Amino acid sequence: MSIFTPTNQIRLTNVAYVRMKKGGKRFEIACYKNKVMSWRSGAEKDLDEVLQTSTVFINVSKGQVAKKEDLSKAFGTDDLTEICKQILAKGELQVSDKERQSQLETSFRDIATIVAEKCVNPETKRPYTVNLIERAMKDIHYSVKANKSTKQQALEVIRQLKESIQIQRAHMRLRFILPAKDGKRIKEKLKPLLKVVESEDFDDQLEMVGLIDPGCFREIDELVRCETKGKGTLEVLSLKDVEEGDEKLE
Repeated sequence: MSIFTPTNQIRLTNVAYVRMKKGGKRFEIACYKNKVMSWRSGAEKDLDEVLQTSTVFINVSKGQVAKKEDLSKAFGTDDLTEICKQILAKGELQVSDKERQSQLETSFRDIATIVAEKCVNPETKRPYTVNLIERAMKDIHYSVKANKSTKQQALEVIRQLKESIQIQRAHMRLRFILPAKDGKRIKEKLKPLLKVVESEDFDDQLEMVGLIDPGCFREIDELVRCETKGKGTLEVLSLKDVEEGDEKLE
């Protein structure tokens, strides 16, 4: 006995799709997610590379194909290529539940990686492993936000983790070279922004090495440039001040 499959249903799984409401109805097209962005930026010109199928749906996940009369009424044409282009240009990009979950898991890992790269245990100056940061993020029930960058969320995670584990941004090590006549005055302004002054040499100019919180770098850079009228220099010696050795906190 043959199995009857309705001709207005096409099953597509794990796809990205673009949705558009027009003429009171919903229309969707099945796409490759990365190609949608390339098409919109003008990098991709071949429509066949963007679309998984040139069929227009009313619901991609259920495989329900849009009726020709509905398409003609809404778009003023039954040319599927033209309709797909309109939906691509003006529609809202959606992704399948499976792909969305995969993206969230990838973002979660990326955020943990950034935190591990930027932070240390303040007592030992040792970095944490990515796995430990992931566990700590799960302990505080951190949820990835799709509308925020991983870097923004990493900074948010650092703030939240401070309540549950010993963690802080790793310090930057800087070298300051300041003109002698401005040295003492600028040093007083720099003091509140420096975590540690490691060395100081005052001869015909002031040379100082110190540690700062990375969040203060822009303010310090501007202070040195403005106060010395461009005659002072600021050199980044290391982006992270961590203890030497391969050991990481688990």
